[in-house]
Amino acid sequence: MKKSLFLLFTYLLLTASCTKNPTVASFQTSEFKISIDNKGFVNELLEVKTGKNHLALDTISPLLSLRSKGKWLFAEKANFSSGQLEIQFENNHIALIDVLEKETHVSFELRSLTSNDQIDLIQWGPYQTEIYKTIGETVGVVRDDSFAIGIQSLNIKTLGGYPWNESDRMPAFDIFREGNLKDMHPQSDGSVLYRVEAAKPTKFGSSLQAYSRNRTTDRLISDFKLEKIIAPAYDDGGVIGSKIALFGAPVQNALEYIGKIELDEGLPHPIIEGEWGKISPQANAAYLITSFTEKTIDQAIALTKKAGLKYLYHYGDTFESWGHFGLNKQEFPNGIQGLKNCVDKAELQGVKLGTHCLSNFITTNDPYVTPIPDQRLAKAGSTVITEAIDSKAIEIPIAAPDFFNAIENNNLKTVMIGDELIRYSRVSDKAPWRLLDCQRGAFNTTPSSHNKEQEISKLLDHSYKVFLTNAELTIEMSERLAELYNQTGMRQISFDGLEGNRSTGLGTYGESLMPYTWYNTLTPELKEHLIIDASRTTHFFWHIYSRMNWGEPWYAGFRESQTEYRFNNQAYFQRNYMPGMLGWFRMTPNTSVEDIEWLLARSAGYSAGYALVADPKSISQNKKSDQILELIGDWEKLRISNSFSEAQKEIMRDNSKEFSIEKVEEKVWNWWEIHSNIFTHNKKVRQPGEPLNSNFIFNNPEKSQALHFVLSAINTDVSEITLELNNYKEIKLPISLKKGQILKYTGDKEAVVYNSNWQQIKTIKMESTAIQTITGDNNISINCRFDNSTNEASLKIETRIPGEKMRIELHM
Repeated sequence: MKKSLFLLFTYLLLTASCTKNPTVASFQTSEFKISIDNKGFVNELLEVKTGKNHLALDTISPLLSLRSKGKWLFAEKANFSSGQLEIQFENNHIALIDVLEKETHVSFELRSLTSNDQIDLIQWGPYQTEIYKTIGETVGVVRDDSFAIGIQSLNIKTLGGYPWNESDRMPAFDIFREGNLKDMHPQSDGSVLYRVEAAKPTKFGSSLQAYSRNRTTDRLISDFKLEKIIAPAYDDGGVIGSKIALFGAPVQNALEYIGKIELDEGLPHPIIEGEWGKISPQANAAYLITSFTEKTIDQAIALTKKAGLKYLYHYGDTFESWGHFGLNKQEFPNGIQGLKNCVDKAELQGVKLGTHCLSNFITTNDPYVTPIPDQRLAKAGSTVITEAIDSKAIEIPIAAPDFFNAIENNNLKTVMIGDELIRYSRVSDKAPWRLLDCQRGAFNTTPSSHNKEQEISKLLDHSYKVFLTNAELTIEMSERLAELYNQTGMRQISFDGLEGNRSTGLGTYGESLMPYTWYNTLTPELKEHLIIDASRTTHFFWHIYSRMNWGEPWYAGFRESQTEYRFNNQAYFQRNYMPGMLGWFRMTPNTSVEDIEWLLARSAGYSAGYALVADPKSISQNKKSDQILELIGDWEKLRISNSFSEAQKEIMRDNSKEFSIEKVEEKVWNWWEIHSNIFTHNKKVRQPGEPLNSNFIFNNPEKSQALHFVLSAINTDVSEITLELNNYKEIKLPISLKKGQILKYTGDKEAVVYNSNWQQIKTIKMESTAIQTITGDNNISINCRFDNSTNEASLKIETRIPGEKMRIELHM
C-alpha cells in the first residue's frame, strides 16, 4: 500500500475510532435508522426497537467514496437539506445524493457529481456491521438471531460488491480480500460460495457494499483466463443514477422487505401462481427434462403427468444454431407455430413447457458468424496488419502479438479482418510478428484481400467451440430469445453459461444484462407462472431468477455425481433466500427404486427440487419406471405441501440414510426409514482349504425381523450362493445370477430375480423365518462361485432393515 494512502487510512480510522463527529442527517423506517456524520461517514445502523447500533465501530464506513485515476477520494464534509445529501470530497469533488425514506428502506441515488469525467468509479460503503452469524453474500443481507441488515442495488449498473481484483484497492478493504477470510470474525462460519459480492464476512462481523463504474472509455482488463482483453466503452450514463437501498428488519421479515423493495423501486418481481417467486412453493418444483418433438409431445406430456410434475423442459436440439435461435426443423417442422402447438397442448393438461439456453454462446453455423460475420462478435483485442495481403496468404503480418498469442481459452483461434474470419495455428516466436498457417475464409466466410494498416481483431470464444457477444449483440440476442417466448408461450428457461456474457467487458453486470433484457422484453401475461433458473447468479440477477439449479448427472450414478457440491449448495441457498434445488439427475434403464427414493428423501429433507433427465427410451427400458414415476409424484406432493415434520426433514438430510413411502389411502402415506448397508464379496485366491467366504457386521436398530437384501452380480456370472446369518443359519439360494442380474428379497414368500433393467426374470421361494435378524449387531457371511476368472468379479449385497412405519397426511 502506498505510504500516503496508508496514512490517509490511518487518519480516517483514528478519527472514526477516537471521536464522534456530529450527525448531520438521520433516515428512518419503522425498524431501522441510518445516520450520517458531518464528514460523510455512517455512524449509526440502528435497530429502532432495541436501540442497538449494529455498526462496527473499530473501522470506517463511508457512505460514498470516489476513485479518480486510481486514487481513492474520501469524503471531507457533508450536509443535508431538502431531501438531498451533499458530500464534499478532496480535490473539490461534490456529490449530490437524493435520499428517500420509504416504509421498508432508505434509498440513496447519486444525482450529480462535479468533474464526473475524472471519476473511475464510485463505491457505496463498505458498511461495516458487527453482525456475523449469517452472511448472505449474494443477496446482500447479514443477520444475527433477531435482526437483519441489507443492501440492495436498485438498478442493473449498480453492482453488488467491490472491484475485488483491481490493484487500486480501497484501504478499508485491503486486509479483506476476496477469498482471503482469515481475519473474519472468529464466530462467523465464514461460508461463502461462488464469489463474495454484496455482503462479506470480516473480522468485525460483516460488510455490505456496492459500486458503479464510468465506462466512457475502453479499458484493459483480465478475464476469461486471459491476462488482458479490451473491455469496450459502454454508454449507460456512468455513475450518475447509481442507486441503492439500505434496510433493517426483524430476521423473520427480511425476505418480505426485499419483496416490498422490488415492488416499490420497480425491480423485477416474477410471480408464480399468484405468489412472489421467492416464496412460492412452486419455485423449486421438480421437473422433467426430456426430448420431444411435434410428433412425440403427447407422450412427453403423459410422462410428466404420470410423474405428478407440472413443468416439462425440452432437452435436445431445440435450435438449429445458437444466436438467432431458429428452431430445429426436424423436431419442429412447423417452426414457431409447431412449438406453440406443443405449448398449447401441454397447457390444456396443466403442464408448462420450457427449454435450455446457453446464454450468449454463438455456434459457428449461425448467421451471426457465416457467411458474413457480425462486427459485434466479442473481441479480445485488436491490432493492424503491417502489409497488404491477398486472399490466399497463409501468413499474416501483424503489428503486435498481444491478444493473439494467448495459450489458455483460445479454442477457435479465429481473427476477423473486415468480413473475413481467419483461423491460425500460432503467432511467430519473435518480431516481425506473424500469424502462421492460416486457414482463410473460415466458417464459410469469403477470403479477401486486405490493405496495410487494416484492423485485425482476435475473437473471444469458449471451450464449447462457440463465439461470444459484445454488449449490443447480447441485448439483441436477448430480445430475439424473448420474442420466441412471447410467440410460443413457453414458461420455463434455464440460462446456462451466463458467465459467457462477461465477454461484454462488463463483468457481473454483463452476466445480469442478458436475463434482465430478456425479462423486460416479455409480455406481462407471460411473466405469470414463469420459472427462470441458471447455473449461477449475481446480486442483481437474484431479483429476476426463480432458482439456481446446478449439479450435473453425467459423471456417475445418482449418489455419486457431484454429490458434495449439490448438498453444499443448500446452505448457500438458505443464506441467500434462494429456493433449494439439487440439480439434474439422470434416469437410466438401470436406475433402481432404491436410488430414486434416495434422491426423493434428500429432496424432501432439504425442501429442494431437482430435474429428472429421462429420455423416452430409457423410461421404456426400465421395467420399474411405472413405480418410479408414481413415487416421484407422491414424494413431490408431500414435499411441496410441507407435509413432513421438521424432525423428519432433518434425518432425511443424512445422505447415508434410506427412506421409503407407500400410499395407504387417499392423501395418506406410510413413511419409514430403511437401515441400509452395502458390502462387497470379492473373488479371492487363497491356499487350499482356507475359507473363501466374506463376513460383514450390520446393525438392526429395530425389532427382530426378516432380513431384506439385494444381491447383484458384478462383472461375472455367480452360482452356489450361500448366506449364513449369525454363524448358525445357513441359506443356500437355488439360483444362478448372470452378469448384471439382481436378486431382491423384501421379506415375503418369494425373492425376485431381475435383469439390469429391472425386468423380472423369475422368482424363488423363501422362508422369512430362515433369515431372521436380531436386534443389535448381526453377522452375515456370504460365499458363491464366480464363473469366470476376472479379478474384478464380485457379488454385492445390500442389507435393508425396515424401520417403524409412520403415518403422513397430505397438507393442503
